[in-house]
Amino acid sequence: MISYLEAQKILTHRARSFGTETIPLEQSYGRILTGVVRADRDYPPFDRATMDGYALQSGDFQQGIREFNIIKTIFAGDIISLRLAAGECYKIMTGAPVPAGADMVVRKEDTIEEGSVVHIQTEMTRPYFNIARQGEDLRSGDIVIDSPCIAEPAIIGLLASLGQKDVTVARLPRVALITTGNEVVSVETQPGPAQIRNSNRWLLQAFLKKWQIEPWLYQHAPDDRALLKTAIEKALSADIVILCGGVSAGDADHVPEMLAAAGVTPLFHKLAIKPGKPVWCGVGPGDTMVFALPGNPFSCLVGFILLIQPYLQACFGLPEEAPLSLPLGTAKKKFTPLDEFFPVRLHGSPARLLPVSLNGSGDIRLGMQANALALHPAGMPELEKETNINYFPL
Repeated sequence: MISYLEAQKILTHRARSFGTETIPLEQSYGRILTGVVRADRDYPPFDRATMDGYALQSGDFQQGIREFNIIKTIFAGDIISLRLAAGECYKIMTGAPVPAGADMVVRKEDTIEEGSVVHIQTEMTRPYFNIARQGEDLRSGDIVIDSPCIAEPAIIGLLASLGQKDVTVARLPRVALITTGNEVVSVETQPGPAQIRNSNRWLLQAFLKKWQIEPWLYQHAPDDRALLKTAIEKALSADIVILCGGVSAGDADHVPEMLAAAGVTPLFHKLAIKPGKPVWCGVGPGDTMVFALPGNPFSCLVGFILLIQPYLQACFGLPEEAPLSLPLGTAKKKFTPLDEFFPVRLHGSPARLLPVSLNGSGDIRLGMQANALALHPAGMPELEKETNINYFPL
C-alpha cells in the first residue's frame, strides 16, 4: 500500500501525449492549447487614446497655452492625417488613434468646451498622458503563449485579438468507461428494493466533460467474470479505461482478477487513503492506462481528483499544480491512521475551509455544496480550528 503522492508520481511518470490537432477558435473553450503563439503586429497597433478628451501637443501646454481650437473630432476607427498647428487640438474618443503630432490627451472632465474652443482646467499633464503607446503591450513577433494552457475565456479573447481563427490543441484521449455491479440499474429505471441507480457513470462523465472529453465507449458489466472480461477487452483499445466498482475484497469483486486475465499489468493496488483505499491502477497492451475506482460514490470522486485528474494534466503537458492551503474553520477529529479526504466549502473573508456533512463514502449527496476536497493528514488524529490544511478545488 502506497501513499497518494507516490501514486501520483507513478502516474505522471507514465503520462504520454495523445497528439495534437487544429480546430476552429469557436470550438476551443476548455481545450489545451499547444505550440507557440506570437503577436502578429504591435499591440496596441497605434498610439491609442485611453480617455474621452482632447489630444494636443505637450509643447503648447508647456508654453502656457490653455485654450485650444478644436479642428476635428476623432472616433475609434478613424484615421486622421491633419497636422496640428500651435494652439490647436483634436476632440478624441476612447480607443481612437492619436494622430502624429499630438502627444497627450486631457480628459473631458478636466476641460470646458465652448463652441469650437476648449479650455484646459488642469495642470496634471505630461507627454503621452492618457495615451497607450504603440507596442507597449506587445511587439510584433513577441511570444505570447509558449507552453500548454487551458483555453479559458480570457485566453480565447486574446487569441481572437491575435487573429488566431484556428488553434492547435492537444488531441483528446479515447476514454472507455465501465461501471459494474448486479445491483446497479440505469438512471431511468425504477430500482428494486436492493438496487441502486448508476450515479457513478454520470459523476465520471461530468468530471470528464470538464476536460471536454466524451467517453468513446460506455458499458455496464454485471458481477460475472466472463462478461466483465469481455467488456474489459473491448475497452482496452482506448487510451484510458476507467472502471468503477468491484475492486475491493468481496466475493463479487472480480475486477483486479479480470484485468490481469486481459493482460493489464498492475502499477499499484490500494492507497493509504480514506475513502478510496481499494483503488487499482495498471497499464494494458498498447500502453492503455487503466484506473479501477471503488464503487462508493465519494470514493469514486476522490479517485478521480487524486489520480485521473493529475494524470490528464501531465498528459496534456500542463504544469503540476502547487498545493493550495487555507485554515480550517472548525476543529476536526478522525479515527483512521490514513490520509483522510473530506468535502469542504470555502467560506468567508478571510476564507476558511468549512467541512460539509457527509455520512460516509456511500452517501449519495457527495458533499453537496462543497467546492473543494480537503486533506486530514495521516498521523494527525485531531485538527484544531485555524490549522492550515491542503485542499483540492472541485
